[in-house]
Amino acid sequence: MSQLSGKKEVAGALDAAAAGAKKQKLDADGGGFLGEGLRSSIGVNPRRVRVLSQGDESHSGPVVYWMSRDQRSRDNWALLYAAEQARKRDTPVAVVFNLVESFLEAKARHFGFLLRGLRVVEKNLEKLGIAFFLLRGRPEDTIPAFVEACNASILVLDFSPLRIGRTWRTGVVSRLGADTTTAVHEVDAHNVVPVWIASDKLEYAARTIRLKIQRQLPEFLVDFPTLEPFSKPWPGVAQEKIDWDSLIDEVLRAGDEVPEVDWCEPGEDIALERLAGFLSSRLQRYSAERNDPSKLERLSDLSPYFHYGQLSPQRCAFEVRKARKLHMQSVDSFLEELIIRRELSDNFCYYQPNYDNIQGAWEWARNSLLEHANDKREHIYTRQQLEDGKTKDKLWNASQLEMVHRGKMHGFMRMYWAKKILEWTESPEDALAIAIYFNDKYQLDGRDPNGYVGCMWSICGIHDQGWKERPIFGKIRYMNYEGCKRKFNVDGYIMYVNKLVAEVKKRRKR
Repeated sequence: MSQLSGKKEVAGALDAAAAGAKKQKLDADGGGFLGEGLRSSIGVNPRRVRVLSQGDESHSGPVVYWMSRDQRSRDNWALLYAAEQARKRDTPVAVVFNLVESFLEAKARHFGFLLRGLRVVEKNLEKLGIAFFLLRGRPEDTIPAFVEACNASILVLDFSPLRIGRTWRTGVVSRLGADTTTAVHEVDAHNVVPVWIASDKLEYAARTIRLKIQRQLPEFLVDFPTLEPFSKPWPGVAQEKIDWDSLIDEVLRAGDEVPEVDWCEPGEDIALERLAGFLSSRLQRYSAERNDPSKLERLSDLSPYFHYGQLSPQRCAFEVRKARKLHMQSVDSFLEELIIRRELSDNFCYYQPNYDNIQGAWEWARNSLLEHANDKREHIYTRQQLEDGKTKDKLWNASQLEMVHRGKMHGFMRMYWAKKILEWTESPEDALAIAIYFNDKYQLDGRDPNGYVGCMWSICGIHDQGWKERPIFGKIRYMNYEGCKRKFNVDGYIMYVNKLVAEVKKRRKR
């Protein structure tokens, strides 16, 4: 199936959802028609939820939502589910977030964005009468202690396919113990179609998962119900005032080798404004120009908000779809990336335990890479040379410096960037490790399934096919400088990055 036909089928599945909604003519408020043709939700779909621990059904204590991947008060199925369960039990609900000291190369750039976003979440939750707690330490220690201290009846967890999140969640359930009276429920609030519903196996490519997701969209692509304020005060652990300024200053000092960036303001409020801006000024040219790195203003720039859970992809699907009659190709292209490609990445990281090393490659790709591992390289650079953007390729240097100083590299350049690392390092294992290290350390949207799959696609051929065999790359898709010159204004992109770096350095000296 071609990518173009795939995009049309995604849009067709949305239209099918719309058709079903028009028959119902009902929404959560008892009348009307929401989401430009997509039906609204009356509650949280139970298939979005998994029970990790049964607990005691007669227990009537408060409900605790451990917020992790989905850091927002709006359009959040996990928070809505926690609130739903609390109302059933006529008990209050609280949200907790656990801050760890370090993980996966995260630095000031990442912790600053995260904490500034959580500050907004706390403010918005306060308006809803929901207490917010910020814990620090190992989740395996802090979360069970909090749950036991407030005698919670249910602990609601976010879903993430990544190893570190799964380790944290498993540790929390284990520490609570098999005989705990607290039930533990996991909610996939990040994907439109829950990862375990979309597919029960590792998918080979977008073409193998696309139809599976499309079939589920009429059920899961529904509008969010309104989260009504709570009137019951939180009765459990005392809520301490969070000194956000001191905390943010602390994490910025600790990770200052990768400082914050100022082009992307964090928080769920501004995320919705950015979505609106994309719809009004960028969407119309998205399909035709999104792969041109010299035209940065054509991108949505929403990936940091998706990564930190400050913006719901499901909300984006609703809003973007409204413009389909005006900008059909752009809307279809965006929805393909937003739903199919993004959720394919979650599928890969969920079902492939080696999602970040060469053992996670398909056998044909792994064998091909290993057969050419000892091929002679024209250039071999150290990790430090690459990190500093000190190669003979000015285009590659520009992409590296864009990532280091802006915190986000253009998507097309990410492919070229990773493939050249394969060409310039001593082995495919080294290439993948270096690409992931840079991605996690510098990209504002790093440490994410999309990032790992992007590196694996470029270096290990994941979700791709075998190509003409050549030195070093074997059967992995090849990209070069001349090919980039045919696709976009290379000199214009390099000039843009040079200007960007100069301006960033000037601001930091002030």
